[in-house]
Amino acid sequence: MSDISITVQTRAGRECASSGSRWEPIMGYSRAVRSGPFIAVTGTVGVHADGTYSTSLADQTARSLAIIQAAVEGLGGQLSQVIRTRMYVTDVSRWEEVARVHGQVFGEIRPATTIVEVARLIDDAALIEIEADAYVG
Repeated sequence: MSDISITVQTRAGRECASSGSRWEPIMGYSRAVRSGPFIAVTGTVGVHADGTYSTSLADQTARSLAIIQAAVEGLGGQLSQVIRTRMYVTDVSRWEEVARVHGQVFGEIRPATTIVEVARLIDDAALIEIEADAYVG
């Protein structure tokens, strides 16, 4: 995770985390927002710092989860406090590749989760996008 940089600013009374994604300023969103004991992490694709993607669905899943972890921790939370994940994949028939990685990260935590197929994601090279919510109260 050493190449994942998270910066935190207070905006409108909330802590907002940025990962430096090129889409954040264009769309006007934060990688994650903490309001009180709640942290919401926006849809996160498995893009590397240099803008490239692995062609492996498992690698993209792991990268997405690493970015999510950095965002949650940047806002004072821990992965063990994640209560929900939502996964959007471009080919749901490959769900087991995603499930193995998700299970390695969250096997003992067991958040509520959803996986659904979508026609495409923000970048044609992206195979998965993951959202997460945490309660840090």
